[in-house]
Amino acid sequence: MISAEYPLPVTRQCRLLELKRSSVYYRARPLSERDLELMRQMDEIHLAYPFYGSRRIRNELRDTGYDVGRGHVSRLMRIMGIEAIYRKPRTSVPHPGHKVYPYLLKDTDISRANQAWCADITYLPMRRGFCYLVAIMDWASRRVLAFRLSNTLDTSFCLEALEEARRYISRHMVR
Repeated sequence: MISAEYPLPVTRQCRLLELKRSSVYYRARPLSERDLELMRQMDEIHLAYPFYGSRRIRNELRDTGYDVGRGHVSRLMRIMGIEAIYRKPRTSVPHPGHKVYPYLLKDTDISRANQAWCADITYLPMRRGFCYLVAIMDWASRRVLAFRLSNTLDTSFCLEALEEARRYISRHMVR
């Protein structure tokens, strides 16, 4: 597309096409023999242990005699298109059939305790899987009224936390 033999100078051609001149002059260097050998070894390690990340692959390479850093292993992994396989949480992926409700407190001035509550569920990564935490808070005072932990993401622990928050308010509410 851009050619030095063309009558217009390369600078002008780049300006007309809105390209940086450095992209015209850049010539990609091929990977070194050492990197190709490292990538072959990394591929074998990844096939044997697909859950290994850059740190553990680096350790395996060092055990076999390659002096390589984690950043270099990470860059080669990106080039190769490999990454560690591990279970990732999918708690925020909404079901396409579920209704999205509007935010009803947008224009509400929340100025006193027990006027509005909020709830949040989050996951805590553990050695084997996840633990889920639900917290019920008072919006005005930011006080945690109740919380529950569970190793499964079902509704029962959320309902228990809500019931505990309701009992807490009924016991401590000034009449």
